[in-house]
Amino acid sequence: MNLSGNLWALILAAVSGLLMAVQGALNAALSKVIGLLETTFVVHVTGTIVLAIALYGLKMGKGNMSLINQAPWYTYLGGIVGVFIVYLVASSIPKVGAGNATTAIIVGQVLTAVAIDCCGAFGLKQYVFGWQKLVGIAFLAIGAKLLIR
Repeated sequence: MNLSGNLWALILAAVSGLLMAVQGALNAALSKVIGLLETTFVVHVTGTIVLAIALYGLKMGKGNMSLINQAPWYTYLGGIVGVFIVYLVASSIPKVGAGNATTAIIVGQVLTAVAIDCCGAFGLKQYVFGWQKLVGIAFLAIGAKLLIR
């Protein structure tokens, strides 16, 4: 992998991970006050409002919404998956802590992402699964075990 060409994408991904941990903690705190399902609703409504302002008010979109009917049916499931993610993260953090929950989340993400890459699922580019990835998964499992102790 050419790090110089992909460095910005990796930085953005790392910031995304940082924001996911913060979001999980914020959602867990809100769910203690208003409830899990209510928090999931509030998170998606506020996110929708911010996106509507960015897309339509500030004209920040670079795509073409008129092509929405050309996307494969399964690509619309992301919103449904997002509801489950917010709900499950907000329910797990108060029980096991942000660090343990995030460790479990990362393990699940990496294992699933490797499988998606290996299969080229959802029309994405297929990547070879080699021994290096197997070693990386083993180290990930060892690190997760150490972190969750």
